[in-house]
Amino acid sequence: MRLNARSTICSVVLLAIWLLLFWEVSVPIVASDAIFSVIVGAGMGRIYPDHPGKWLDPRRWLYLGLYLPYFFYYCAKANLDVAIRVLHPDVPIRPGIVKVSTSLKNPMAQTFLANSITLTPGTLAIDLDGQDLYVHWININTDDPEKRFAEIVGRFEPMLRRIFE
Repeated sequence: MRLNARSTICSVVLLAIWLLLFWEVSVPIVASDAIFSVIVGAGMGRIYPDHPGKWLDPRRWLYLGLYLPYFFYYCAKANLDVAIRVLHPDVPIRPGIVKVSTSLKNPMAQTFLANSITLTPGTLAIDLDGQDLYVHWININTDDPEKRFAEIVGRFEPMLRRIFE
């Protein structure tokens, strides 16, 4: 952990968000929040975007606003699928670990993709090795890598590319 320009910007942004969320302004609270923000900013500085100014682009915010309901739709759909698999004895469960590749190069975009996959029931992102993502999947229904990509990564990756890259 070290403090550089990205870590400093990250710390300032964290402190601003924290103060806006809790809206308490007193010397002890602001001082403790600032210390906490510097510690977290030093740890997160390496994944903080290189050019934070590009986050001021309203198109990114629009795509993020579109991504959230899109993600919630697939999350609800996966919840129903897992519930049916658990409750109905005839629905197959063929669990296993699959490898899918992503074309996302931004570490924050890759992290967002892995978290989106993990938060979707029935899938769990296990490891990210370069461009390869290892996912535990509740029902491996195809051995074709392209179909796996389309079912696991393909629905999230295009929108995440527009948000992060």
